[in-house]
Amino acid sequence: MKRTKPKYKQIVDAAVIVIAENGYHQAQVSKIAKEAGVADGTIYLYFKNKEDILISVFREKMAIFVENINEILTKDLSISEKLLQVVENHFRVLQNDPHLAIVTQLELRQSNKDLRFQINNVLKEYMILLDQLLEEGVEKNELSSELDLRLARQMLFGTMDETITSWVMNEQKYDLISLAPKVSNMLLRGYQQR
Repeated sequence: MKRTKPKYKQIVDAAVIVIAENGYHQAQVSKIAKEAGVADGTIYLYFKNKEDILISVFREKMAIFVENINEILTKDLSISEKLLQVVENHFRVLQNDPHLAIVTQLELRQSNKDLRFQINNVLKEYMILLDQLLEEGVEKNELSSELDLRLARQMLFGTMDETITSWVMNEQKYDLISLAPKVSNMLLRGYQQR
């Protein structure tokens, strides 16, 4: 069964392209199969339905963010340097995969309530890592001891998310990664001791 993983990844990558180019509701399984270079029936060996494909896409792609942030958190850096790297990483992953940016910023938001609930469950691991970053900043006295960690995490994720959505809505015409230092610096100023 060594062939299952590459084919699964092929389908996930094809789904990102098809959903980005056609929209989730117009992204038929047959289009995904064609883009992946597999028979329609092959899709159902790996996925129950189109919703399952979308959740799998999100789970697989979020794993990239989680792996990268885990690596950043282990580095011997100041919180300001780690925060900058987290923001840069988030922006870089999506700038390097414009189809994925469209899927995460536009298509996932148009899904039904049950699908959004499953997507939020996938996001939890990433949010926990953002919490760890902020907690470390407070522990090292680099961030305010009065920082509301939940609100700070929402601001961090929300600011990155809105910046990327704006970039997608503007047809990705500018360098998203170049905004990372500004976003990081703005957030850091709000998080630090006064």
